[in-house]
Amino acid sequence: MATLAARPLPHREAETPTSLVMTFAADRPLQLDSGAAIAPLTVAYQTYGTLNAAKSNAVLVCHALTGDQHVANVHPVTGKPGWWGAMVGPGRPIDTDRFFVICSNVVGGCMGTTGPASVDPASGRAYGLDLPVITIPDMVRAQAMLVDALGIDTLFCVIGGSMGGMQVLQWAAVYPERVFSAVPIATAARHSSQNIAFHEVGRQAVMADPDWRGGRYLDADTRPEKGLGVARMAAHVTYLSDQALHAKFGRRLQDRAAPTFTFDADFQVESYLRYQGRSFVERFDANSYLYMTRAMDYFDLAADHGGRLADAFRGTRTRFCVASFTSDWLFPTSESRAVVHALNAGGASVSFVEIETDKGHDAFLLDVPDLITTSRGFIAAAARARGLDAPAGEPAP
Repeated sequence: MATLAARPLPHREAETPTSLVMTFAADRPLQLDSGAAIAPLTVAYQTYGTLNAAKSNAVLVCHALTGDQHVANVHPVTGKPGWWGAMVGPGRPIDTDRFFVICSNVVGGCMGTTGPASVDPASGRAYGLDLPVITIPDMVRAQAMLVDALGIDTLFCVIGGSMGGMQVLQWAAVYPERVFSAVPIATAARHSSQNIAFHEVGRQAVMADPDWRGGRYLDADTRPEKGLGVARMAAHVTYLSDQALHAKFGRRLQDRAAPTFTFDADFQVESYLRYQGRSFVERFDANSYLYMTRAMDYFDLAADHGGRLADAFRGTRTRFCVASFTSDWLFPTSESRAVVHALNAGGASVSFVEIETDKGHDAFLLDVPDLITTSRGFIAAAARARGLDAPAGEPAP
C-alpha cells in the first residue's frame, strides 16, 4: 500500500482532511442500524459565521450523495468554489453574517469523516468493504454527536437537498425538539424502486472494473476509475432533464462537421458526460460511492413508524418548508407532496412550493431565483419567530 503522501489527493483527504475534525474516542462509539458500531469515529466538518451567545443561530447544512463539508469555501481537491454558493454565504438565504453554519462530511464519505478509505485501527489498512453498511439514520446520529460536541442543543434550521433532504427529514423525525425549522428540497421520505435500480447499475459498473479488486484497490495502489466514471455518467443523466439536455446540447456534434462512423464521442452530450466521469473520479472514492448509494436505497422513514409517514411527525413543533422542481424526475413533486400530506396529517406547520424550472434534479444546487426567494423568505420568517436579531433593512421581531 502506498504511503499517505503518495496516495491520490482525495484519498489523502480521507486521512488528513483540509477542514475541522472532531474525533470521538473508542468509548463513544457510533451505533449503527446494522447492529455494528464504529469506534473511534472521526467527523470532518466546516463552520462559517459566528455562534451567538445563546447558541440559537446554528444552521446545519446536509450534503447530497457526492457532496461534502466544503459547502461555502474553495474545495481542497478541485479548487472550485463551494458547492452551494447560491444559498450559503454573506447576504445569501443562509446568511453567514447572521447564522453559524455547520456542514459535515457524512459517515461513509471520503473527505475526512470515517469511511471506506479511512484507516481501520484494527487492521492498519483502509476499511474498504470491512466498514459496516451505513444508513441515513446513521449519518444523522453522527451529526448529532458533532452538534452535541459543539455545545449546541437546538438547531435553528436543518436544510439540504436530495440525500441531504433525506437527512433533514430524519433529523426532524428523530430529534423534533432539536430542530426549530427544516427545509427538505428535491427529496423523498423513501427511495423509489426506480432510483434503487439506477444505483445498482452504478454499483455494478464500479464492481465490474478489474481495478476495484473486491474493494481493496487502495492496498493495490490502483483505482477503479473506468467503473466509477461510468457510474457517474449514468447518474448524471438522472440529475438533468430532457429539456435541459436538449437546450444545452441538442444533437450537435463535438468539434467535427460530420459523424465519424466510429464509437468516438461524436455528439457534444457524449463528450460532456465523459468529462463528468473523468472529473468525478479525481475527487471521489469508489467505495464511498457504493456506501452512499446504499444508504439512500435503504431510506424509508415510514417503515420505522408502522408504515405511516404521518406518525413520524406527529405533534412536531418544527416549522417546515418543502420544495420540489417541475422537471425533477428523479425525485418528482409527487414525493414532496407525500411528505407535505404526512406533515399536515401530523399537525405540522408546513409550507410547500413546486418551482417551475427545466434544470431537473440539479436545480437545488443552482442559482434558481424562485428557490432563493422562497428559502430567503422562509428562513427570515423563522428567524423572526426564533427571536434572532434581524439584519439591517429587515424588520425586527
